[in-house]
Amino acid sequence: MRLSNGFVIDKEKTFGELKFTAVRDVFLQNEDGTPSTQLKKRIYDLKCSLHGGIIPVSVPPEVPLREFPYNAVVELVNPVADTVHDIRMNLFSFPASENYLFKNSEPAL
Repeated sequence: MRLSNGFVIDKEKTFGELKFTAVRDVFLQNEDGTPSTQLKKRIYDLKCSLHGGIIPVSVPPEVPLREFPYNAVVELVNPVADTVHDIRMNLFSFPASENYLFKNSEPAL
């Protein structure tokens, strides 16, 4: 499914509390199929309290790396979903803009 303008997300009703678990770099592939050194995107894995699973949030390479302690409570600022990747609607890809800002609270105990 492709949405022309995305849709606004109610963070509390959609995600509940989000906790940082990991960040992964994804690199472009060379013509021969080997990984290049050019960063394609970063994926932040966030634990979602409402769904009981991990939500991967893709961020373009232009956005500076944000590092958080494991289990730190984070908040997506003004998220707008652009594409849903699977039929269960578990994976979201957010559009490139200042919406990639994360807020950080104290680490969860």
